[in-house]
Amino acid sequence: MNIDLKELSHLAPIFRELFKGFHISRRDPELYSQLSNQQDQYRTLFRALGFELVCDTRGFYYFVPEQIGAQVNKTAQRLALFTFILVEHLADQGRDPLAVLDGGSLGRDELPPLLEKYRDLFLQAEVQTQEELEEKVMRRMTQLGFAAEDNGVYRFLPPIHRFLDVCLSVQQDRDLAASLHVGDLVAPALQEEDDAPLMPVDIADDTEESEDDALARAIAEEQAELETQE
Repeated sequence: MNIDLKELSHLAPIFRELFKGFHISRRDPELYSQLSNQQDQYRTLFRALGFELVCDTRGFYYFVPEQIGAQVNKTAQRLALFTFILVEHLADQGRDPLAVLDGGSLGRDELPPLLEKYRDLFLQAEVQTQEELEEKVMRRMTQLGFAAEDNGVYRFLPPIHRFLDVCLSVQQDRDLAASLHVGDLVAPALQEEDDAPLMPVDIADDTEESEDDALARAIAEEQAELETQE
């Protein structure tokens, strides 16, 4: 396929945002429109550079590396774990998690009780205070395009489905394991903090594993460890 760089008028900002792990959605109209209109050209160019451009049908774009290792960086695990906690918390309150996470919102004032209720899990993610929760989780969510913050209200954006899909998959696996009387799966604990892009990961060995599988294993292990302590 011949690529006309003149047509890729937003190439630099699009690549910069995708490379650092940001998810481009309709909230970024110029970049999103450019990607939608020139999707094939961008995908071909990025693939030649070693990146896979993914277009989710729910309305967002993101990068995945050509190869996926068994390790996912701590930021990704924290965000996945927080999403899992939020799903359980909302369900316990009788609220529909999908309604909140699919375009809904969460108030800043809801963070303290959430932190207290799941303190053991948050401690494993090195989050002990509301300030750390806002800095290490909520701020990263907004930086990477999973949520937007306005006057203390966090509104979730379509890319949050990447983590929500993983969390729902974990819950389905847990329900199935319970029905079959199967023990909890064990997965690696959170790794050391890093400043790498959210989704590209290091290759730990020759075992191929998808990002979603790695994230699912991580949050399943955190939940299983908490249950063993109860």
